[in-house]
Amino acid sequence: MPLRIIFMGTPDFAVPCLSEAIGAGHEVVSVYTQPPRAAGRGQKERLSPVHVFAQDSGLPVVTPSSLKDAAVQRGFAALEADAAVVVAYGLILPRAILDAPEHGCLNLHGSLLPRWRGAAPIQRAIMAGDTQTGVMVMRMGEGLDTGPVCLAERVAIGANETAGELHDPLARGGAGLMMRALAALERGSLVCSEQAQEGVTYAFKIEKGETRICWDRPAADVHNHIRGLSPFPGAWFEIEANGRAGRVKVLRSSLAGGEGAPGEVLDDKLTIACGEGAVRLIRLQRAGRKPMSADEFLRGQAIAPGTHLS
Repeated sequence: MPLRIIFMGTPDFAVPCLSEAIGAGHEVVSVYTQPPRAAGRGQKERLSPVHVFAQDSGLPVVTPSSLKDAAVQRGFAALEADAAVVVAYGLILPRAILDAPEHGCLNLHGSLLPRWRGAAPIQRAIMAGDTQTGVMVMRMGEGLDTGPVCLAERVAIGANETAGELHDPLARGGAGLMMRALAALERGSLVCSEQAQEGVTYAFKIEKGETRICWDRPAADVHNHIRGLSPFPGAWFEIEANGRAGRVKVLRSSLAGGEGAPGEVLDDKLTIACGEGAVRLIRLQRAGRKPMSADEFLRGQAIAPGTHLS
């Protein structure tokens, strides 16, 4: 029989899983997502991607700011769900929530646990230069991504792949993996194993202060930093134009030959020296502008070889 599930998720990464759950015939009795947030220049309240998809699918949506309130917990338990499916929800689930569904809460996580527990596993894997990652379904406990793992799928990370490019395959693969887990749960055959105690790392939330490019680092680190933060929030540097410093995001780069002082422009193709080696900037974006190729950027902003980027 199809399961009665509560879906809990917020960003784009969670939408394929909700879509697959509906398509598989499960009864989604409620969707929990983060409350609307002010965004954009006008600071208008914006619904989360999961909220929008759930509304369009005719599903009831709940947006508590916390799950610690007793009334919220009673409302959750009253749904009498077989299981909760949690995908990048963004709120801590207290014990009363974890225990309410008959079969507990299943979480989809975008890494190969115990590596990269936490909020930004896709970005952190790329920034660290990992060559593979994956998705896992685990039974949730009160710890941060510490629950036993039920199913896993590995995914290779390309040498120039960005976080944005890795995001969609992981989201789609994760949705399929969760459907397999729910099917096994229906049959009573879902088996989970405790995580390894070795190799634990944490994928802390990306902070604004770490997005600026540090040219003093080796070229491989700079390249990984750029692609791990692309397209959002974006790694950046400053350059002076018309007497004013302007911020420029780098959305794509590649490793390149050449040496010089860190931050030195080595040629007319935006090859930039790093602490060791160099990177070539391939796709950039000025504040308030559309992304553009390096050639397009240079047509609007001449940068002579020998220039030093801050």
